[in-house]
This record gives sequence, structure tokens and C-alpha cells, in this order.
Amino acid sequence: MSHGPQGIVCLTEEPTEVLYALGEQDRIVGISGFTVRPPRARKEKPKVSAFTSAKIDKILALQPDMAIGFSDIQADIARELIKAGVEVWISNHRSVEGIVAYVRRLGALVGAVDKAESYARELEAHVESVRVRAAALPRRPRVYFEEWDEPPITGIRWVAELVRIAGGEDVFPELANESLAKNRILADPAEVVRRAPDIIMASWCGKKFRPENVVARPGWDAIPAVRDGELHEIRSPIILQPGPAALTDGLDALHAVIARWARRQR
Repeated sequence: MSHGPQGIVCLTEEPTEVLYALGEQDRIVGISGFTVRPPRARKEKPKVSAFTSAKIDKILALQPDMAIGFSDIQADIARELIKAGVEVWISNHRSVEGIVAYVRRLGALVGAVDKAESYARELEAHVESVRVRAAALPRRPRVYFEEWDEPPITGIRWVAELVRIAGGEDVFPELANESLAKNRILADPAEVVRRAPDIIMASWCGKKFRPENVVARPGWDAIPAVRDGELHEIRSPIILQPGPAALTDGLDALHAVIARWARRQR
């Protein structure tokens, strides 16, 4: 007997990725248009939402018994679906620990507790393996992670945590816990110059990273990362979604950049 919701609309990518990983993809009846993981989901499932907007009529036509989303930013979508009689779960996890807990909660929701526990432990083991490798690096670089360029926005909490796990030190730790992007805007971009990061990593929310634009910022030529050409893009789908990809491909990408830098410092 199958337990839990049988027709799920995933308003963001992470529930889609998790449900596919658990072998529960047949429950999904609609996905976010921003979904790229797994690639087959885009071919198999209708796209019914963005992040801050959704095609409510199209969602209702699918007759879902649950919609799953992320963040208070999706509150308006959630309200419309609730008014239409759809049960909605909006998670609001913002940390590495929260991502793993999310996997377990979603697994329990669809009656796949054992599979979710196994998957969560795999993710935890991968994070720990990177942490151990990072601890053996000869030096830890100072890292500035930029989530958007105009205006400059620093990395959210799980990104800052992953930078540390990967072997770096986030240069704006006091901003990482701010859940809203507007509260992570750098009022004075020259503060990056003063904090002198060794590495700059960027993921401009799906927009192509332009390192030449970073180099051209007034005074930024004095930053070690700019001087040494340590400007790196981390693709948005593997780092800016609070789902498994951040703990696997995203973390690996961060560690690869940091490890290369550390080896060159010997």
C-alpha cells in the first residue's frame, strides 16, 4: 500500500531531486521551470511554476493533493493554493544540517523513511569526507562568495557553511545568517577590498558570471583574488538550491577550487 500524497507539485527543485533519488518520482505531477536535476525530470514532468510566481490554474488542473515549496518568498503562491484547497508544505531550511533533515522529513512524508534515512546518511558521509580532506590542506583561503552582482549580495547560510567545510573562510560570516537577500547586500562594495579575499567565487542566480566585470570594479585590483586570477563561477543549480546537489556537486566544486589554491601556496 502506498502512503502519503500521490500527486505532488514541486514548486522548487529540491523536492523533485529528493523524490527522484528516493525512487518516488511517480508521485510528482508538476515541477518548477527552474528544475535541472535530475535532467530527466524536465522531460517527464510539466513545468508549472517559477520561484516567485506559479501558474495556479495549471497546477489545479493537475489535481494535486500536495504542493511542496521553499521559503517565505513563496508565501503568495502557497496562499493561493491553500485557498483552492490544496495542502501545502513550505520548508524554510537554510543550513547544511537543515538540508539533510529536509531529506528525512520529505521521505517520511511519502512513506519512504528507510530510503530517506539511507540517502541522508550518504549525504552526511560525503560532507564529512570533504571536511576531512579540507582539514589536511596546508592553508585555508579567505573566500568571498557573491550571489548577485548588481548590487553585490553575499552568500546565504548553507553556502557559507559549505565554504568552511570545503576548506575556506567566508569573509562575511556576519551576513550569512540573513535569510533575505536584501539583508546581504553590501552597502559598500569596497568592504570586499578591505577584507582581502584570496578567492572570489560567484553564482549570479542563473546569470552568466563575468569575471571581467569583477576585475573592473574600482579598487578591486588590490584584492589578492583579483591580482592572482582566482575568480571562479559555481553554477547556480549546484549551490543556490538548498537541496542534495549543494552537498554533493556544489561542495565538490568549492573544494576543488580551494584545494588547487592551497596546493599552490606551498
